[in-house]
Amino acid sequence: MRIGFIGAGRMGAPMVRRLVGAGHEVRALGRSGEARRRVTELGAEPVSFTAAVGTGAAAVVVCVFTDDQVRAACLDTPLLASMPGGSVLIVHTTGSPRTAEDLATQAATRDIRVVDAPVSGGPPDIEAGTLTLFVGGTEDAVARARPVLDCYGGPVLPVGPVGSGQRVKLVNNALFAAQLGLITEAVRLATRLGIDEATLLSALQHASGASRAAATVAAKGSVTAFNASVGEFIRKDVAAVRALAAELGATMGTLDSAISAQLADTERMS
Repeated sequence: MRIGFIGAGRMGAPMVRRLVGAGHEVRALGRSGEARRRVTELGAEPVSFTAAVGTGAAAVVVCVFTDDQVRAACLDTPLLASMPGGSVLIVHTTGSPRTAEDLATQAATRDIRVVDAPVSGGPPDIEAGTLTLFVGGTEDAVARARPVLDCYGGPVLPVGPVGSGQRVKLVNNALFAAQLGLITEAVRLATRLGIDEATLLSALQHASGASRAAATVAAKGSVTAFNASVGEFIRKDVAAVRALAAELGATMGTLDSAISAQLADTERMS
């Protein structure tokens, strides 16, 4: 099938590679000569304008960094106008559920389906086809997106109507950030007790204190190294979940206290 792609960067590039490897015809946006060269190296066709991404596409994938960039790419350009009726727009960016819902409302007037499919994992998971995807959308929309998502996702988890993917991902990220905050405090305690950080992180993997968060930090070698690698992503997602909770009048309770410890550590490095 023909697939349009916006955002062939750190996360998007391996997605494009997997789509091309599965036999799909991929057109990816590249605004600069260097970006178009990288798209070509992935085996996709580079295009310079957003409208060209959507023209004739059965699906368009958006994998940019921020919610504002999603709105700019999808609502401030001719993208939706260029997409054929019956196609599906897939948004991987973690952001506000309201954005996904607004996109679905606008797209419906053109008989275009929308799914929000934020991800959990990184480039190695994409390369292996084991990226976790939280997918929000109607059964029909998810079915139309499946041939795309199955190329690099596993598991692909339908979680409810459009916007639900974002809600699940934001809760997941709040929990992950809270766990990182607890690990940060645990490392501080261990240091005061005379235990080397690397020794602690290695030992925890074999005990009841083990967690995916602890394993991820251990793989980077230290809390500081982990924060240097993904601190920007964590701050963005935490801001989004805090904004959503405030909007809905929900409390984050002890999650927020633990998150604050993590943010304090990342902010010291920024």
